[in-house]
Amino acid sequence: LLDYGAGNVRSVRNAIRACGYEIEDITSPSQIDDAKVIVFPGVGSYGSAMKVLKEKGYDEPLRKYLEKRDRPYLGICLGMQTLFESSDEGEFCEGLGVVPGKVIKFDDSKMSVPHIGWNGRIVHQESSVLKHVTSEEDAYFVHSFYAPIIDENKEWVLTSTTYSGQRFISSIQRGAVVATQFHPEKSGTMGLNVLKGFLEAVENGTLDKTTRLDVDDSAETELVKRIVVALDVRTNDHGDLVVTKGDQYDVREQSSDDKTKGNVRNLGKPVQLASRYYSEGADEIA
Repeated sequence: LLDYGAGNVRSVRNAIRACGYEIEDITSPSQIDDAKVIVFPGVGSYGSAMKVLKEKGYDEPLRKYLEKRDRPYLGICLGMQTLFESSDEGEFCEGLGVVPGKVIKFDDSKMSVPHIGWNGRIVHQESSVLKHVTSEEDAYFVHSFYAPIIDENKEWVLTSTTYSGQRFISSIQRGAVVATQFHPEKSGTMGLNVLKGFLEAVENGTLDKTTRLDVDDSAETELVKRIVVALDVRTNDHGDLVVTKGDQYDVREQSSDDKTKGNVRNLGKPVQLASRYYSEGADEIA
């Protein structure tokens, strides 16, 4: 795991472990050449990421690791964007230059920026990475900048997505180099299955086996509405976790009954309520 210190990547670690694999952090440039697989879950700004990669001496070993496209790599979000030649984010910043093209910002005069939420994917290649995922499943995005499809990078496009009519690259693959603009670690079962497909393909040697597909250039995806249940969980006076509901942050009963007055309002046990809401169709429980 290439964690350059710009954010919390615990969810990525947990997702990989949930797929049955172990992962260790890269703490020195020499580990890059020794790695069996590199996962780069970049977060933050493009310029800051490239600055840290250069300061820590990771940029050149990473370019060498990626140059022949025969060594397994999975980039997530900024871990995909930094593969491109440059970005308009902040001052002009040079990227790793593995993929042709420039990362640019969504036009906030035509759409709400950032692009945030669950959106679909149009598949451009048949790949083992997507073996356990259907084209109908949506992924979670949160980004203000995107990589447009151009003639020079068409061969890299694994999936594309549209947002308010703007098409962009939502994942790439060429050889063993894979990256996603969406967040697999935040995309529920769909995301876990993307990670599973990638890691299984590394193990069985099928990662670089892809087939180009015919794509309808007029096809579009759209943000989907999801039901998110928010449970306020507190500890009551007996030390039990309960789902409660407060009035101006006051979660204690105001009844005239001396037996319940002043007690933390108890609407049920968190696990049982979460299970109930999930079975009733909730997409996400917070």
